[in-house]
Order: sequence, then C-alpha cells, then structure tokens
Amino acid sequence: MRYEGNIYRPPSEADSYLLQVTVGCSHNQCTFCAMYKDKTYHIRSFEEIKTDIEMAKAYYGSVKDVFLCDGDAIAIKTDLLLAIVAELKKAFPYLKSISCYAGPKSTLGKSMPELKALREAGIDKVYLGVETGDDRLLKEINKGVTAGEMQQAGQNLVSAGFKLSVTVLLGLAGKGPRSHEHAVHTADIINAIHPKWLAALTVSLVPGTPLYQEAQEGSFQLLDPFETLEEMKEILEHITIDGLIFRSNHVSNYLPVKGELQKDRQKMIDLINSVLETRDEKYLRSESMRGF
Repeated sequence: MRYEGNIYRPPSEADSYLLQVTVGCSHNQCTFCAMYKDKTYHIRSFEEIKTDIEMAKAYYGSVKDVFLCDGDAIAIKTDLLLAIVAELKKAFPYLKSISCYAGPKSTLGKSMPELKALREAGIDKVYLGVETGDDRLLKEINKGVTAGEMQQAGQNLVSAGFKLSVTVLLGLAGKGPRSHEHAVHTADIINAIHPKWLAALTVSLVPGTPLYQEAQEGSFQLLDPFETLEEMKEILEHITIDGLIFRSNHVSNYLPVKGELQKDRQKMIDLINSVLETRDEKYLRSESMRGF
C-alpha cells in the first residue's frame, strides 16, 4: 500500500484497511494539532485511489472494514467520494463498514441529500473532532467554526444516518475557571448532537504548535493529571442523554474510563473519585507512556 507522510487513524480502526484518499487535513490550522504539518493538503486522483484499492485486493484478498484517510475525507466532492465507495464495494464484496474523519466546515458544506447519499452508498461511521462546546475557546484554538456551527455539523451527520463518534479535549482551556466553562459547554454540545460514541482525549503540548508556544510564553498553563480527571468528571456529570458510549482509552489520557451513559455514569464517576481521593500517581498512565 502507498502512503504519503504519517498516517493517523482512530484507535477503533486498528483492524481496518487504511485507504489514503486525501493527503493532510483540509483545515490544518488548529493550535493544538501537529498531525498533518508535514503535508500540503490535496485530494488524490481517482486513478491513484483505484490502483491502491487493486493493490489492497491483491494483498489482502478480502477486507471487512475500511478507514478513509487522511484528516477530512468528507471534504472530497460527493461524486468522487461516491465513486471511491463504489470501487471499494466492487473490490471487496464482503465489506461491512467504511468510515472516515469529518471536518465541521466540510460537513456543513454538504447538503443533507449529499450526506444521505454518502450514508446510503456505504459510509456508515464518521469521526468528528468537536474538542469543546465553548464558543470562545473554539475561536482561540482556530477550529474554524462557532459552537453553533459545530453543533449543526454534528446534528446533520446524525440526521443523515451516520454512526457518529465525537472527540473532545480535556485540558483545552488550561488552568482556572475556564476549565469549568469548557466542561459544561462541552457536555451541552454533546447533549445537543447526541452522538453514538464520545471519546475524551487529553491535551498534550506538541513542539512547533501555537499552543506549545503559548505554554512556553506562560499564557497557557497545562492542567495537572488530577485536574484533567476533575474536568472529565464534570463533563460526565453534565451529560444527560442516554445510550452514549464513553471512552477515555486514548494514549493521551491519564486514566482509562469506559461505560455507557446514563447506565454506567455513577460507576465511572466513582472510579474517577477514587483516584482523586488518593491523588496517587501510581493509578495514572505515566508521562513517558502518554502520546498524542
């Protein structure tokens, strides 16, 4: 298989065939992220993509799950994306799932009929980086959309029939009272979008990013591990929807927590409280084992 630059995928796509349909991220301006800084965003040609699918067919024989890389496959023109899906289904008749990242601006750029056509064609799961529901914070991290627009993008994906997985970032507001605002507004936007999955990641300072520079200059102060757990607990306390599957198993997190809201909410909060009561770092993932 041919890939340009580093390839990233969600933890849940570990067993999927990774097909690179775009190189880089269409937005690529978030202050905390360095994932695609080594690439110039462009959409690969259909002929290149078709050849890669043929190579995968020859190598794997059959695949059941495909993840469309890189950072925002939903940005591809709908006709081309439908052609890619058709080619995948032709090559892999037992294909069960096609998934991708979806940027909020790219999602809003597609009509509901377009989104529904992509869902009906076979893209069934999408990942949306919400990061926060705080409008001011979204502007500061240069996400490119307001909280209202982010909410609309998520609701459009759900309404179109996609199984939606949302990610949020613990510690994104830094120290101080804005941590509380970040947690509450984030829970609010999750309640409004009503995704199937919610994944919490923890901010890591990556050299070369604007957020790293802010930390070096002292205008941003990173939460300590226990403060990130307090923020996670506050998000869980303010989520009111049912049937939401929550995970904090990403390598950036200090404490793996998992369960279904509302059924397992108290169990998850009790786990967090048990660590907060002792404040013993032996229960946490060490800094050397964390990543982003």
